[in-house]
This record gives sequence, C-alpha cells and structure tokens, in this order.
Amino acid sequence: MDSQMKRVQAVWEHPLYQQNLKDLTRLEADRVFCRHTPEHFLDVARLAYIFALERKLNCSRELIYCTALLHDIGKWEQYENGTPHELSSARIAEEILSGLPPHLRFSPEETETILTAIRGHRKLRETPELLEALLYESDKASRTCFSCPASEACNWDTTKKNKEIDL
Repeated sequence: MDSQMKRVQAVWEHPLYQQNLKDLTRLEADRVFCRHTPEHFLDVARLAYIFALERKLNCSRELIYCTALLHDIGKWEQYENGTPHELSSARIAEEILSGLPPHLRFSPEETETILTAIRGHRKLRETPELLEALLYESDKASRTCFSCPASEACNWDTTKKNKEIDL
C-alpha cells in the first residue's frame, strides 16, 4: 500500500466509519436517486484530485481522499432525525479522526481543514478554503444526472443537475 494513503485506509477500516456506512447503506437500499456509497465517495475523491492536479493546487491526495470518504458518512442521521448531513458527517468525522492510532492521526490543522470542507460541501461559502471548494465542486460533478432514470423526479435544483458529460 502507498505509504501516503495509510491514514485513508485507517479511516476506511475504523469501526465507527464502517458502522455509519452500514447504517447509510441500509437506509438507502431502496433509494432510486443518487446513493451515498463508497463508489460516490471515491468518485468525489478522484475528481477533486484531478482538479487539484490540473490546476496545480497544493492539496494533498491523502487529505482529499480522507475528506471525500467522510463527507456524507452522516447522511443516515438526516434520514432518521433531520440533522443536516454536513453537520452530522463533520461530527462523526471528528470522532473517527480523533480515534485513529496516534501514529496515523492528522495534525490539528489538517483535521480542521477536513472538517471545514465537510461542513461546507453542500453550500459554498463566499470565501471557501481550498479543500472545501474542491469537495463542493467534485461532489456536484460526480453526479451522472444525464443517465439517471430518476432524474426527472429528483428534487435537485435543475441548475445543479449534470445534464451532459462535462466537467
């Protein structure tokens, strides 16, 4: 395994991450719209990393992937009790990140960057941080509305829907 991705793997393997992913998968099992799956998380990560490389931005692959894995992990709480998922995901992410083995923990600055990006991925602030803007853009770009059979019934604003293959 790439030594630069060990912390991402540790997040993936964390019991709290796996439990939240299981809860999310269960609640979205019959969902006809976009699901919040590992495939979605990795699509977001890959797009964000491509955008960062193309624009020559200083944002580590490890931070991008970790943030993408965590950005929707609390979506199940939105279904169950109405908590906005960017808030529940940030709370769960903070618990997971603080629970990593000491040698795999992110610095306080890295952790705050990750949490800020997660909190800001649904509505872009006027002056977003770099990772926050990358996550927002990648999350939206990852959706394939142009091929979704439920696109017409989707409540996503039509101006946000990806109706063509275009990035």
